[in-house]
Amino acid sequence: MMRRRPLRRAAVVGGVAAAAHHAGRRSAQAQAAEQEQDAQLAELQAQQAQPQYLPPPDAAAPPARDAGSSDMVTQLESLKKLLDEGVLTEQEFDTQKQKILASS
Repeated sequence: MMRRRPLRRAAVVGGVAAAAHHAGRRSAQAQAAEQEQDAQLAELQAQQAQPQYLPPPDAAAPPARDAGSSDMVTQLESLKKLLDEGVLTEQEFDTQKQKILASS
């Protein structure tokens, strides 16, 4: 019987040490999880600080026209207005339109 008591004490002491080791590991895991949550929270806050919608660069600007193209469009618009007002006939409009388009 004397022999069992020292073994029993060793088992109790070893068990306490194992439990303490396990508790330390669990604490380290909890700290790692908390750090990961903090990093995720910081990332989400950074995303919310950014504007929610940025229009594509091409969508915000009207289509680019060169100076010659812009002048041609203006002339065609003026001709169309004269046609709509009845100042020009359809044949005159077509003739002037062809001249403007040929000059480009």
